[in-house]
Amino acid sequence: MKRKNVISWDEYFMGMAHLSALRSKDPSTQVGAVIVSSSNKIVSIGYNGLPKGCSDDEYPWDREGSTLETKYVYVVHAELNAILNSPMPVNDCKIYVSLFPCNECAKAIIQSGIKEIVYEDDKYADTDHVKASKRMLNSAGVALRQLPHKVSVVLKID
Repeated sequence: MKRKNVISWDEYFMGMAHLSALRSKDPSTQVGAVIVSSSNKIVSIGYNGLPKGCSDDEYPWDREGSTLETKYVYVVHAELNAILNSPMPVNDCKIYVSLFPCNECAKAIIQSGIKEIVYEDDKYADTDHVKASKRMLNSAGVALRQLPHKVSVVLKID
């Protein structure tokens, strides 16, 4: 008899997003994203980090200070990394992301043709960046779906 307590596709892909986030060097916020085709095939994965060729040890990871002393002007977000890393077009795909996309990522998601965002955390919902993001995504007809519960990944390394 087959196993009955199998995780759902949503749990599987969000778990992959969390696993990807573990690659982030950001000490305060680790975000992962997984782009999935309509046939439930993983197309691309990304996490928040510095652009290729930029050393994690030479750039700031601070959240406060002057603009050039913070991470914000240097870090590529998980969603954009997943889009840029994709070996194929991502139009008509879904993106699973552990944190709701900012306005800059929303623009990339819309332009790339992704049709649905499945997200877990929306802790910045009250910020102008996320309000702008939701406004653009709604205008562009991108479906937004928050998972009803958190997905946890258990990683055992021997």
